[in-house]
Amino acid sequence: MVLTEALYVQELKKKTTIVHTLGPQGTNCEKAGLLWLKNQGVKGEVVLHKTLEEALPHVNKTENSVLLGCAVYPYLHDLVFKNLSSLKMIDSFIMPTYNMVLAAREEIICSKNMKIACHPAPVELAQLFSNHVKLVSSNAQAALDCALGIVDVCITTIKAAEQNKLLVIKDFGEVPMCFTIHARKLD
Repeated sequence: MVLTEALYVQELKKKTTIVHTLGPQGTNCEKAGLLWLKNQGVKGEVVLHKTLEEALPHVNKTENSVLLGCAVYPYLHDLVFKNLSSLKMIDSFIMPTYNMVLAAREEIICSKNMKIACHPAPVELAQLFSNHVKLVSSNAQAALDCALGIVDVCITTIKAAEQNKLLVIKDFGEVPMCFTIHARKLD
């Protein structure tokens, strides 16, 4: 069984054409999905979802697809342990994230009263600047909420800040991050 499972994983990596992961465009997960496909030597696509939990059923239904998670994703442990019978972690790798930034629509004087959008993973960065943190589904969603005026500032990626024409107030730099690849178990 071990040899069969190892061959299955090896073949799956070669045949994978779809990586399901966290969106919208501009997430570190999207960047990691594209890198993983490139490193496998496979031409494929990265399909973005609002949450990894919403992406998971697509992996179970779509042949030749995997789920890409981030080691700091708040509920990665739930995805792993609630799906032990059907899902297996088949790979992991380290990739530097896009630079993580504090961004706003316009020049702003930071205060502990401003509203700040942030994904739960880098919430410690948000709390350095404000006591009013609005948790959102991704770093890219934080940038969208800021651009729409829902919040005053956001913790996001440099890519999402640029895509939404936000002004970078503070650049925290890139973060070496572990990403995980999950696939259906062999029947």
